[in-house]
Amino acid sequence: MSFRNTEHQWGSVAKFFHWTIALLIIGNGIFGLCMDLAHGPMQQINWLALHKSIGLTVLALFLLRVLWRLANRPPRDEPTPRWQHYVAHGVHTTLYALVALLPLSGWWFNSIAGKPLQFFKLFNLPALTAANDDTRRLWHSVHEYLFWFLVLLLVLHVAGAVKHHLVDRDNTLRRMLPFARVRPNNQGER
Repeated sequence: MSFRNTEHQWGSVAKFFHWTIALLIIGNGIFGLCMDLAHGPMQQINWLALHKSIGLTVLALFLLRVLWRLANRPPRDEPTPRWQHYVAHGVHTTLYALVALLPLSGWWFNSIAGKPLQFFKLFNLPALTAANDDTRRLWHSVHEYLFWFLVLLLVLHVAGAVKHHLVDRDNTLRRMLPFARVRPNNQGER
């Protein structure tokens, strides 16, 4: 498998970023929803610190992914109707925006709350804005709604990939799966 993208398949670096970021977002989202299950305030503080650090990891990996994407041409699109191409492009663009906005909104909410932000207890990150109790709930809601919007788009993204795989029988999903090989000349039977 090539590190770089080829004309027909995503490279191993792009696949690494795709799947690692996806798993971290899903896991951290579930973790964030389970925060209330912590046994006592110290465990809740530790869980919240871990949640924040994972979010910052997603942001860092996303920035690296964007740089990698700019340096590597994506594979050619599978032949699809024009409207599907536009929908896929819109979903991907919005996913990219949300993957950046979700951790940034968490960082902003953390700053508004006036709490320290540590990256896995290694170093502190600066506040993005001054503490402000009046807007704290608003920014918590923004962070949460961005998460649910991201979940909705992930469902659409997965549904589209599965549709391409099972109905269209093309290489769209196969070329992003780890260790999968694309079929030559898109020879899926319709």
